[in-house]
Amino acid sequence: MTKILTGYCGRLMVELVPFTHIQEQIRLHCPESLLTIIMRRFMMRIAEKIAADNGCAALVTGENLGQVASQTLDALAVTEQCVNMPILRPLIAFDKKEIVDRARAIGTFETSILPYEDCCTVFTPRRPRTKPRLDDVLEAEAALDVDALVAEAVAGIERVAFDV
Repeated sequence: MTKILTGYCGRLMVELVPFTHIQEQIRLHCPESLLTIIMRRFMMRIAEKIAADNGCAALVTGENLGQVASQTLDALAVTEQCVNMPILRPLIAFDKKEIVDRARAIGTFETSILPYEDCCTVFTPRRPRTKPRLDDVLEAEAALDVDALVAEAVAGIERVAFDV
């Protein structure tokens, strides 16, 4: 996949973030229905730190409105509340067919559908909340040492460079 992407963007730096400890803490201390939203908020915080350290002015995500429970309008609003940087979402209004067609056109589709057990599948709640309330999420996050968990993850980042 990186060989394909470097053809579009040139040199690519992948930042591998150790995230398992954060996930374990969220699962231990937060309501199951909020696991995905809280994990995504941690990802945003970490991404903002990485972006700031690299002189970036915005975050760019592949989020698409309504495709999954964590990408409802309510969920996106709660997720983005924890960062100050603008979030650009170029795929936000695409339908699934448009996204698949674009992935096929650039050669990433076959790789994107390979089975892979990642943080989203291992820690998926049985019934994710699609209309999370910010005050509920903030209350749940109060049980965590958010700053320390983010700092620990950022300190453990492994960087891998890919060239064209």
